[in-house]
Amino acid sequence: MNMEAFVLGCGGMMPLPYRHLTSVLVRREGDLFLFDGGEGTQVSLRRLNLKWKKISAIFVSHTHADHVTGIPGILMLSSQVDRDEPLYIFGPPKIAEYIETSRRVLDMYINYEIVVNEITEPGVIFANEDFYIRAFPLFHTKPCVGYTLEELPRPGVFYPEKAMELGVPKGSLWSTLQSGKSVETPDGRIVNSEDVMGPMRTGRKLSYVTDTLYHKSIAENVRGSDLLFCEGMFEAGMEDIAAEKKHMTVTQAAKIARDAHVKKMALLHYSPRYTDHELKNLLGQAQGVFENTVLTRDRMVFGVPYED
Repeated sequence: MNMEAFVLGCGGMMPLPYRHLTSVLVRREGDLFLFDGGEGTQVSLRRLNLKWKKISAIFVSHTHADHVTGIPGILMLSSQVDRDEPLYIFGPPKIAEYIETSRRVLDMYINYEIVVNEITEPGVIFANEDFYIRAFPLFHTKPCVGYTLEELPRPGVFYPEKAMELGVPKGSLWSTLQSGKSVETPDGRIVNSEDVMGPMRTGRKLSYVTDTLYHKSIAENVRGSDLLFCEGMFEAGMEDIAAEKKHMTVTQAAKIARDAHVKKMALLHYSPRYTDHELKNLLGQAQGVFENTVLTRDRMVFGVPYED
């Protein structure tokens, strides 16, 4: 099952000609999940030729303008196509007021159901049969949350030769064994799933963290992520300014990645003070703490493969 993450924008505070505001789209088979939606989100969706009308849910970190001003356009655009499924929107308090006020003031024509859920405590907020999305608190100038998309463990590898040796003929009984159930062979023997299956395999984990002070609890929440999107607003040495503005430096972000034992960290939400050339210095600082760090760029695509 494929999982990909598309960086629709990687900038913070204000859009630049070459850097839209922070937004990440995650595609997991038939599901599309949008994390934040700053200015320029629709542009990148179009340039990447993504099927934006299939977005299942939008997850908002907080209601500062650089994270939500692209959402009204997406809501209006979605009314130009046939949409049967509701659109879910999650975010901290004020997100419902923002969506409702935007609809009223802009006199939006909406021909589908919008379900807004405000997050008031950490925990699972969205779930399907084999994955869930969890929210956890961040530490910004207003209520802010981070998100993790976590898959449930997968069944182990099925060994058909073992099934044949135990007298289980090829067919529907194999599917039953792969689903974790026991079967009875034609000669009356009971074969258990664990007799023909390898150990359970891990699922994948993707985390999204932006607009927050450094806090050790963040590492606990993103622990073991295959891919961590994390803000890198300021360069090392600007910890005082970062603390004042409730943001992190790239080395603080790298410390989270290191302590959480993530596999890869993708930096985003850079201050507009940094040119692309200067961002290379920030990357070097982060890699000095956590080597497998990359700088995101608008419309960059990350695959999230299984470990086993």
